[in-house]
Amino acid sequence: MKRESLRYIQNARQILKNTAIEDDYYADKKPVREAFGTAYLAVLEAINEALVKRGYGKKELPQSVDAYRKAIKKNLAVHNGKLMKEFENLYELLHIAGYYRGLLTDASVVKDTMKAAERFIKKVQ
Repeated sequence: MKRESLRYIQNARQILKNTAIEDDYYADKKPVREAFGTAYLAVLEAINEALVKRGYGKKELPQSVDAYRKAIKKNLAVHNGKLMKEFENLYELLHIAGYYRGLLTDASVVKDTMKAAERFIKKVQ
């Protein structure tokens, strides 16, 4: 799992780069949703990478969002209480609003959310 998280976030950015913006909104919702889904996977991969560094085996990695929450609290947020809040925010923005419901198409909101995902990834590495 060598820096898969960075590859995923770059893929998400590439998807957005190839999507037209009209009047400050992405014209096509489908690729934006795909980019959000990919960015969310990047966040999960970053957590996985950090857990592997702490001795977790592949079979021990979280399998649900609740398991990710527990793993963050136990292993990653010990010295950084903001990390859990950031994860919750990214979960809501990337996975729920962006991917699942397809609510986010404002170009500046999308770009800011991608930047937040990238900051989180760098923080947990």
